[in-house]
Amino acid sequence: MAARPHRIVVLALDGVPLFELGMPSRVFGQAFDAEGAPLYRVTLCSVDGAPVRSDESLTLAIEHGPEALETADTVLIPPTCDLGDLHLGGRLPPRLAAALARIRPGARLVSICTGSYVLAAAGVLDGRPATTHWMRSEEFRRAYPLVRLDEDVLFVDNGDVLTSAGTAAGVDLCLYLVRRDHGTAIANQVARRCVVPPWRDGGQAQFIERPVPEPTTASTAATRAWLLDRLAVQVSLEEMAAHARMSVRTFTRRFRDEVGSTPGRWLIAQRLERARDLLENSDLGIDLVAHRAGFGTANSLRQHMRSVLGTSPNAYRRTFRGAA
Repeated sequence: MAARPHRIVVLALDGVPLFELGMPSRVFGQAFDAEGAPLYRVTLCSVDGAPVRSDESLTLAIEHGPEALETADTVLIPPTCDLGDLHLGGRLPPRLAAALARIRPGARLVSICTGSYVLAAAGVLDGRPATTHWMRSEEFRRAYPLVRLDEDVLFVDNGDVLTSAGTAAGVDLCLYLVRRDHGTAIANQVARRCVVPPWRDGGQAQFIERPVPEPTTASTAATRAWLLDRLAVQVSLEEMAAHARMSVRTFTRRFRDEVGSTPGRWLIAQRLERARDLLENSDLGIDLVAHRAGFGTANSLRQHMRSVLGTSPNAYRRTFRGAA
């Protein structure tokens, strides 16, 4: 008998951007099991069952009221452009506080962009790492000094509470949740259906100085594609720069400008991604996984997985084979 879909309830607030409001339904709605059954059921609700005003001055009829929150396995709070006193660290409005009180213990809480203000005002983020849009970081830090804000990352996973930066980072976080719940293969299928990149690490920088190179400026994109085809091969920084037909200094600077990371850190992230895929979707031994992912030895793979993911290859395989 198939398990029931994971129930996600999206709490729409006045001032919600249309993209972020609809995006959870789009991403989670593309996740299916091997028999084609949906893995998630997404429901929209408002704090009182009344229509919600979007940031584009459109009035949206929301099907459910706050009672939907009582059924949620995950509650997702999109951003709002109408924070009221929350941007100063004020109390939750009574109707919003009453709605949040309906969330059952154990439900997973997720915020996108300024939705983090709601979680912070509710005290959920006190003493925990979290993120929000980098443009709001100084304001957020003043309003909620107990939150360990990191405005340099795309999203933060606290297990039962997750926060993301703005707009596209919300897509990254939703895909990450699919991956966490059901493994890489299903997350990659969702990404392909949504025509978005399947993986950007949560620790990737929010703000990249020059994300779009000038038309006359050479890019490192071709070299990144070249490296992805050679993850099992050890490639030096000098060889990367030579492939890009740049000096090492120019290549390193341009790589960071385009990707938000050094070539070395980016390469480790891609190798970890390859290792995770092999652990989830093959029966290869750990030594062979390490070799094909470019780590050389099982011990090196263990060290990197422990450092970045907080787990071992065998434990990761057991967890995600079970999820799949």
